Amino acid sequence: MTSRRNTIQKDLVRNAVYEMRRHVTANEVYEFIKAAHPTIGKGTVYRNLDILVDEGSLRKVEVPDGPNRFDFSLKNHYHVRCAKCGEVSDVDMDEIPDLLERIHNTHGIEFLDYDISFKGICPKCREKVKEEKNG
Repeated sequence: MTSRRNTIQKDLVRNAVYEMRRHVTANEVYEFIKAAHPTIGKGTVYRNLDILVDEGSLRKVEVPDGPNRFDFSLKNHYHVRCAKCGEVSDVDMDEIPDLLERIHNTHGIEFLDYDISFKGICPKCREKVKEEKNG
């Protein structure tokens, strides 16, 4: 984690992720900031998201087959991704203690970190399916 100087743009990006209070994509952060600051560039937002992740101020949630998400919660926790709409949410469960130490390493890999993500269908998408069946 390297610390760089604070800039107005970096503060805007950090504050946007905190204000949005969910796991947001870089483009969602850009659109959120652009509404109040129309001259901000997409590259500026994307670059500052990466800087904030490098500094440890935000967490990047890598999403297979979808855009990465950015999380304001820095504590270790797990996520669930809706298989229909792609929305990412926190899973309400305690962290599995000593998970990295409990892995049986048969390939000589040095494990650094982990992301555990579950798949499911969110309440909004379940409701849409129910309405389509009844509609």
